[in-house]
Amino acid sequence: MIAVVKVGSSSVTTATVSRLCEELASARAEGHAVVVVSSGAIAAGWTALGRGEQRPTDPAVLQAVSAVGQHRLMRLWQDGLDPHGLLAGQVLLAPLDFVHRTQYLHARGTLRHLMQLGVVPVVNENDAVADEEIRFGDNDRLAALVAHLVGAQLLVLLTDAPGLLTADPRHDAGASLIEEVVEIDHQLERLAGGPGSPAGSGGMASKLAAAKIATWSGVQAVIADAGRPGVLTASLGGQAGVGTVGTVFRARERRLSARKLWIAFALGSSGTVTVDAGAQAALAERGRSLLAAGVTGASGDFRPGDAVEVAGPDGRVFAKGLVRVPAQGAAEWMGRRSQVVVQRDDLVLVT
Repeated sequence: MIAVVKVGSSSVTTATVSRLCEELASARAEGHAVVVVSSGAIAAGWTALGRGEQRPTDPAVLQAVSAVGQHRLMRLWQDGLDPHGLLAGQVLLAPLDFVHRTQYLHARGTLRHLMQLGVVPVVNENDAVADEEIRFGDNDRLAALVAHLVGAQLLVLLTDAPGLLTADPRHDAGASLIEEVVEIDHQLERLAGGPGSPAGSGGMASKLAAAKIATWSGVQAVIADAGRPGVLTASLGGQAGVGTVGTVFRARERRLSARKLWIAFALGSSGTVTVDAGAQAALAERGRSLLAAGVTGASGDFRPGDAVEVAGPDGRVFAKGLVRVPAQGAAEWMGRRSQVVVQRDDLVLVT
């Protein structure tokens, strides 16, 4: 089995990393290949600089702090792997690596060769040069995309919570663990809150979004407590859920192709086109291409080849695709029956 294990900033401590490395070594001895996606460069850099507990928010400062902390983060993982005779290999990724097909293939090749060489890849966002990652990102989404990139069967999202709960435990003492999720729906998404720790940039909402990406690509996902002894071993052994280690999200039987997953989750949206009820039915129920005749509005600054969201008459987004027309001059192409706006092979239903 290939597994991707993401460790959040609040869990990147010497004791936790050391224990996880021991479990990781056991997993490798059993024939599993593990890719680690580790947050913590900014937190490590800020601690090294001794500037206090309040994390900076300015993107330029975050880039500089990340540069200070990245090698410290890698040293922490290598120190944890040393007693087990394993090497860590640093891989820094940015959104561009998932947008451009050539770079996507290069990234996949690098990770696969590292695993073949017996090296443990330790992946992080390329914070020091990719301000988009810092502005929008945490590593949850990155981990889900990496899981698809390497053909993993399991994504384990380790955090400081026991899993997905029925309510925010900070406000509801009766909150309980949701042991198994078959389908991620709007009700579950409403349960997720914002960032839960000052050390990290994510939260349960980002972990749920990452689990959705994973399950849509045919990868089972687990959200579990990084502080629980044996958490990685239990997750790899299929014990997640059923009250044992965390929340397990079952992979969808109908998975998205690599291309459609790339369109749905790796590409940022450059705008929105709104369609009428007839066009929505043609796209959602009959798998047709989007023609300009069904478009009632366009917003954003998109050009041919950009990704756009597709919203129905009620304004709710239900699809995403690669557009074939520019936003500029939309009044000229809207309503033209023969004009293809999004070809069906470039369209993904996201609800």
